[in-house]
Amino acid sequence: MGVVKLAIGDAVITSLWVFSISTLGPFTSLISSYLQVQPPLTLLVTTTLVFILLFLFTTVGQILGGANFNPTATASFYAAGYGRDSLFSIAIRLPAQAIGAVGGALAIKEFMPAKYKHMLGGPSVKVDLHTGAIAEGVLTFVISFIVLFVLMRGPKSKFLKLWLLAATTVTLVVNGSKYTGPAMNPANAYGWAYVRNRHNTWEQFYVYWICPLIGSVTAALFFRLFFSPPKPKEKKA
Repeated sequence: MGVVKLAIGDAVITSLWVFSISTLGPFTSLISSYLQVQPPLTLLVTTTLVFILLFLFTTVGQILGGANFNPTATASFYAAGYGRDSLFSIAIRLPAQAIGAVGGALAIKEFMPAKYKHMLGGPSVKVDLHTGAIAEGVLTFVISFIVLFVLMRGPKSKFLKLWLLAATTVTLVVNGSKYTGPAMNPANAYGWAYVRNRHNTWEQFYVYWICPLIGSVTAALFFRLFFSPPKPKEKKA
């Protein structure tokens, strides 16, 4: 029952995440215009917005008992030896996250004002299939390793941790935009692929599921190699 409850939490938070993250483009445009900020300083606006979202969603995730909106994070924390997941719970949580992402993508498509709808659509492959798959895998490896390092070995300040993660995310998205979007989140990619009726293609599974999951698990194994998870304390007799 606990796994089912967690999976429901995953679906809810992923739906909200996909809905919220899809507003970054419009809000960055509106705020930059109001503040008369020009590129590349607009990236600072985007980073600040991502920081706010991460703060809100990590808080909501804790309230929901550890709910997560990214399958690669779920997989990497399990592979690194953190958390209470098992292969069984992951097999339930990942589909729940994908279903939640579909709901979020469909919702934002309906609620987004017409003049900003051109900013929607989610990630897409802009290079050949294998190059896109490698790019998505490598980018997910990098973000997964940094997430583990920052959260487990980084600064004590929660705000500084989240700022570092926000800055890293924006940097990787900018550098990966000419390849695959990038997604670095299979659920988000699946949600938008469903909207475009491309959710059951080989491209979707190869580029946005298989390679990112391989990248995240590999990052976790590297992290575990250099930074072993804390051993559980033995109970005194």
